[in-house]
Amino acid sequence: MKSKLLIVEDQFIEANNLKLILKKENYLVCPIARSVPQALEIIEKEIPDLVLLDIFLDGPETGIDLARILQDKKIPFVFLSANTNKQTLSAAKATNPYGFLVKPFRKKDVLVMIDIALFATEQKHVHQAEQSNKQVSQQDKVAFRLIKGESRALQDTLDKIAAVVDSDVSVLILGESGTGKELVAKAIHNSSKRYAHPLIIVNCAALPPNLVESELFGHERGAFTGAIEQRIGKFEQANNGTIFLDEIGELPLDLQVKFLRVLQEREVEPIGGKKRTVNVRIIAATNRNLVDEMASGRFRIDLYYRLNVFPITLPPLRERKEDIVLLADHFLRLFSARENRKIQGFSDQVIKSLSAYSWPGNIRELENIIERSVLLATGRIITSIALPNEIKEKSINLNTGKIKTMNENERDHIISVLEKCNWKIYGEGGAAEILDMNGNTLHSRMKKLGIEKEVSARK
Repeated sequence: MKSKLLIVEDQFIEANNLKLILKKENYLVCPIARSVPQALEIIEKEIPDLVLLDIFLDGPETGIDLARILQDKKIPFVFLSANTNKQTLSAAKATNPYGFLVKPFRKKDVLVMIDIALFATEQKHVHQAEQSNKQVSQQDKVAFRLIKGESRALQDTLDKIAAVVDSDVSVLILGESGTGKELVAKAIHNSSKRYAHPLIIVNCAALPPNLVESELFGHERGAFTGAIEQRIGKFEQANNGTIFLDEIGELPLDLQVKFLRVLQEREVEPIGGKKRTVNVRIIAATNRNLVDEMASGRFRIDLYYRLNVFPITLPPLRERKEDIVLLADHFLRLFSARENRKIQGFSDQVIKSLSAYSWPGNIRELENIIERSVLLATGRIITSIALPNEIKEKSINLNTGKIKTMNENERDHIISVLEKCNWKIYGEGGAAEILDMNGNTLHSRMKKLGIEKEVSARK
């Protein structure tokens, strides 16, 4: 039997159109509610499997107020939304919805979102009932074995990945730099039905601004000066497979419109060419706060909602304390074998240092430090490890009575690295390499934070 759905929407035409879509697909649809009290009255009589919930409703209470009640009742819900401000978006996200649907509704988007939400709910129940069995089955997948860790935060992430691998729905991977977003994208692709086809990885931050459109969508010969031959764009290269767009928040606004068309219509239009249909799954990732980017006008809200059908947020390493030593051991074995060194482990003091450090660069920083430690090791046990002075500096800052903002701390850290590199940004030994980020991205961050070469010391 099809699932029972409740629509909570105060606009009659939109609510009725949505109801017609659901009934044609043989879903059981509860009476439409136009306010929070009406919705609660219906829920008392017949508990729905999923609630489609508008943010703004009749009466003083909003859909966000109802969402908090649904959370307590353990009833999954999907928000219906048009353009809203940053505060509203943040409040909606805090209720942990199973997704967002953008008005006006497209039938395909509605049905895909409902399928994903219901499947994710089912997976959550399976996990609660058979937690240990499910974890073992995940680890049996070759692609998942590359994702190391046993923390609860990571296992929750693996549950979400498992819920989406067999679907073609778009996935948005969120998390700080170095948390393993590309690794998760590879795991999703390699565990999906598209695994035999290409996985094309694109770093949007590394694309030259004047070539972004040509790189992504391609161009025909003679389309512009210098186009001496045809170029097949990344989307067409990924046909029948998956495209992973890293740092999607760096995509210019004009190209966000073209990307939105690919998401909606599965069509690309090369420069100087005709529209072409592509069969491609889209995975995007960013370390930016896209809610802030939308509020500032740098990211389209309709694109955000199209991408945000199934978000996966990767926890930073500081929230996975129990995984730090496990990951360090993994990298130790990896680099010891590669360098033909017989290093067996870490001293107790090194383990304490690794566990106490906050790892602002996350797993990538840990990997780099272990690699360096293997090269510098003189015995079979690593007895010392070179960690940044983050812990000492943190205590000094706290004792002064003034706590710095995230931007101030980031600015200080970048300046410190630049000074050690004699302000070299690009290439081997440059600040970009040490910070493990793209040189163009570092240059953009410096400009945003007001970092100039004549700055020689921290304030």
